[in-house]
Amino acid sequence: MHPYTSMQNADIIAREDQRTSGTYSKRGIAIVRGSGAILWDADENRYVDCVGGQGSANLGHAHPAVVAAIQQQATQLISCPEIFHNDQRAAYLDELGAAMPVGMGRVFLCNSGTEAVESALKFARLSTGRPNIIAMMRGFHGRTMGALSATYEPKYREPFEPLIAGVSHVPYDRIEALAAAINDQTAAVIVEPVQGEGGVRPASPGFLTAAAALCAQHGALLIVDEVQTGFGRTGSLFAITQAGVTPDLLVMAKSMAGGMPMGALAIHERLGGFAPASHGSTFGGNPLACAAARAALRAILSEDLCAQTARKGTALMDALRSANLSKVREVRGAGLLVGLELKERVQPTLVALMQRGVLALPAGPNVLRLLPPLVITDAELAEVVTVLREVLA
Repeated sequence: MHPYTSMQNADIIAREDQRTSGTYSKRGIAIVRGSGAILWDADENRYVDCVGGQGSANLGHAHPAVVAAIQQQATQLISCPEIFHNDQRAAYLDELGAAMPVGMGRVFLCNSGTEAVESALKFARLSTGRPNIIAMMRGFHGRTMGALSATYEPKYREPFEPLIAGVSHVPYDRIEALAAAINDQTAAVIVEPVQGEGGVRPASPGFLTAAAALCAQHGALLIVDEVQTGFGRTGSLFAITQAGVTPDLLVMAKSMAGGMPMGALAIHERLGGFAPASHGSTFGGNPLACAAARAALRAILSEDLCAQTARKGTALMDALRSANLSKVREVRGAGLLVGLELKERVQPTLVALMQRGVLALPAGPNVLRLLPPLVITDAELAEVVTVLREVLA
């Protein structure tokens, strides 16, 4: 039995399944502890984590700087709504602003990626006075009603229709399709630099630049969704810097607070900010999350995790391609956001990997997605490659 819990896997699973909502298809283990890129379940089984909190664990598990910041702030002040100023919030906004692309001058703080997308859609309509949003096929932006309207996959959308009006979808990475769709009623175009849930598909060089030019030409706003690609995941703090693009609105979340719930919308300084009382969030920008986020940002920068991620991601994809895995059609990605398009459905592979001590994600019915913490060691990555060779050869 694990020293951190008095229950074993079977006990935890039985107890949780009695009262859980049913919305999650859960895997048959109970994770109770983590360190870096390694997780342990209640039966003391060890796993290399390539789920990475679905992208929220870029710094791994129990990063000492984040743990210390949370512990210290929890003894001082946990909750403070934005009707008051706060020292941790002020300091974090200052440090985040210095790290963001030039011109991203205002930030709305919230608690998740889908909330950040909601705020972006509201701001786009509010600031342009236009009703329509263009999103991308295969795009994923969240599950609340506005973000869900911009999400493409029918299995997520159809049970809740009608969704908000005025949202249309065009093929991803096809600038001619976007040019045909955008007009003087378009409030914004929303796009991911790399589609994560949509199959780990990076945009072609020049696509984001051309999309930004089209938006500027038509008076629409460009919303870039970096919920999954932000905070070092693709080898730079934000993926858009690799494309040389500064958006009007930048959406971020997942790993911005080292695993604590946090999201944000960054607004270009030429647009100003939200009108008073036009939006809000009770827990957004709370001191505990801001303290964790300050520690996380400093760790990403001081440990040079962006450069490490670029190197590790290239090495990982090269190793997987050179392995000539018979069940793999293509390996693609950016940094440590890596997708293996399989010649068969991905679910049996996820089970086989878990049985061999590697946790991974799907990205559609036949794409295996790897999202390891950026602090994963070369030895741990080699372990992942070895297991993938066993399962996919």
